[in-house]
Amino acid sequence: MRVLLFATALLAAELGWATPGFAQTTTAAAVPAATWSSSLEAAMQQAKATNRPVLAIFSGSDWCKPCIMLKQEVFDKPAFEQFARDKFVLAHFDFPRSKKNKLSADQTRQNELAASKLNQEGSFPLVVLISPEGKILAKTGYRPGGEAAYEAHLTSLLTRK
Repeated sequence: MRVLLFATALLAAELGWATPGFAQTTTAAAVPAATWSSSLEAAMQQAKATNRPVLAIFSGSDWCKPCIMLKQEVFDKPAFEQFARDKFVLAHFDFPRSKKNKLSADQTRQNELAASKLNQEGSFPLVVLISPEGKILAKTGYRPGGEAAYEAHLTSLLTRK
């Protein structure tokens, strides 16, 4: 029984099933995971340097059901990472409520600063597309249909700019 549990745990880790957080860990042979910035300032600097828009996500990872669904159905999918890698600078601002998920004071400050600029309404989940120059191109939230449908939605939002 112990061997079976150990083998299952190893398989889960290898497949990324047990990976916590927003970005997934990958093996050396796999495609590198998308990197999510936790600083709006750093994301904007990278956007200017690469001439790519920022895709900023505001979520409540441990209390907001649509946030959790968006993460599971879209952002955790390898196909989304492939899609976003060369199109966006990714930024994630989380607002967990559980004490066990409490963020550092610095990260809380970074998230609140980003929210004061981009999410004054306090909407969750909120996905904001921002031009490299800092102009808000579009705001959206959870949409059913999975990763491919969300990619098409983001692409249509970008073409409207």
